[in-house]
Amino acid sequence: MKKLFTFLGLAAVMVLSLFLAVVTGDYGPWYFAWLVGTTMIVMIAAAGAVMFDKQDEELAKKGIRER
Repeated sequence: MKKLFTFLGLAAVMVLSLFLAVVTGDYGPWYFAWLVGTTMIVMIAAAGAVMFDKQDEELAKKGIRER
């Protein structure tokens, strides 16, 4: 039963993707690039914030920088 639901879910995603491809027409690649680019910018910014926070914690543990 789980495989049936997985198949139906993937089929629904495929139908939605085809519908969006037809509706967007020539602008499809631009929208795709915009969505992927925006997602990547947000993920890179979040990763940078996590790395900065971790480095700040390490410096505070060593006593180099006070919080």
